[in-house]
Amino acid sequence: MAGTGKAHLRGNEALLTVEDLTVEFPAGRKAVVNAVSGISLDVLEGETLGVVGESGCGKSTTGRAIMQLPPPTSGSVIFDGMEMTGLSKEELRRSRTRMQMIFQDPISSLNPRRKVHDIVAEGLSIWHNDSGHSAKQKVHEVLEAVGLDPETVADRRPHQFSGGQCQRICIARALVLDPKVIICDEPVSALDVSVQAQILNLLEDMKERYGLTLVFIAHDLAVVKNVSDRVIVMYLGKICEVAAPDNLYSHPAHPYTDVLLASIPEPDPQQPVPERQIAGELPSPINPPSGCRFRTRCEKAQEICSTEEPTLREISTNHYVACHFPNETPTKVINTF
Repeated sequence: MAGTGKAHLRGNEALLTVEDLTVEFPAGRKAVVNAVSGISLDVLEGETLGVVGESGCGKSTTGRAIMQLPPPTSGSVIFDGMEMTGLSKEELRRSRTRMQMIFQDPISSLNPRRKVHDIVAEGLSIWHNDSGHSAKQKVHEVLEAVGLDPETVADRRPHQFSGGQCQRICIARALVLDPKVIICDEPVSALDVSVQAQILNLLEDMKERYGLTLVFIAHDLAVVKNVSDRVIVMYLGKICEVAAPDNLYSHPAHPYTDVLLASIPEPDPQQPVPERQIAGELPSPINPPSGCRFRTRCEKAQEICSTEEPTLREISTNHYVACHFPNETPTKVINTF
C-alpha cells in the first residue's frame, strides 16, 4: 500500500495542501520509526476531511505535523497559500491563531490550576492584548456557543467538570481566536457514547456557525462516515484509499479498507462474530515491509506487491486507491451503526 502519488490532490482551490509529508523519530542506535512516509492530502475550505485507520497508522502524527508539532522530517504544508515548514518561530506562532487543534484527552489538555475563563481567554490576552470587557464578552460568547453557562463555569477549574464538559471547554478555547481550520485529534474517543453524539453535533453546529474547515482524525468508522465530506484511509504511515464516505463505505476498493469495514460488529447479540478480520500482526514501523506495506496481511498479495509500491490512482469518479489488485466489483454495503 502506498501513500505516494498525488492524483487525488485538487490544486490551488484547496485551503490546506500537504505534499510528501514524512515524519520520522529516532529509536535507539541508528533505528528510525517511520511514523508517516511521504503522504499527500488536501482540504477544501468548508470541508471536513476524515482520517481513519488502525492505532499506530500515523493519523495523529499527521495532524500534529500539519500544526508543526513537531515539524515534519520533510515535505510541504501549505495553508492558505503560506508554506508552513519555512516559517520562523514567530511567524509560525502567529499562523497557529488561524489553525487550532482539539486534543484526544480533554482533561489532560487543560491546565488544572487555571479557571475556565482564563483558559479560554489566554489566546486573546496573548495575541490581541485584550483582557478587558471585550475579551470577557468574546469568552462568554464561545462558552455559550458550546453549550456552557458562562456565569456558572467561568470561575471553576477543569477537575470540576466531566469529560464531555472539558471537551466543550477545549472547543471553546479553539474557537476564541476565530480560526479557519481546526484539527480534531480523536476528539470523542475518550468520551461516553451518549456524550460523543453531543460533541459531534456541536462540532457540526460550530462548523456551520463559524465557517470552519475540519480535519477529523478517528478510528471509529461510523463516526468518520457521519461527519466527513471526504475520507482518507491510512495504514502504517501510508494512504491506501481516498473517497467520499458513501462511496468508500459501500464500495471499498482496497483490501485493507474492505476488511476494516467487514470487521465492524453488528449491534445484534444474535449475529455471529464477523468472519473476515485482518490477519497477522501490524508490522514494525522501524522496518516496514517492502513494496505494499499491507502485503504481509493481504489475501490478494502477489510477487509484484513485495517489489513495487503501488501509487494512488483514480478507479472511479473521485475514488482513489493505491493497490495492484483492487476490488473490481462493489462489495456488500456494511452497516456501520
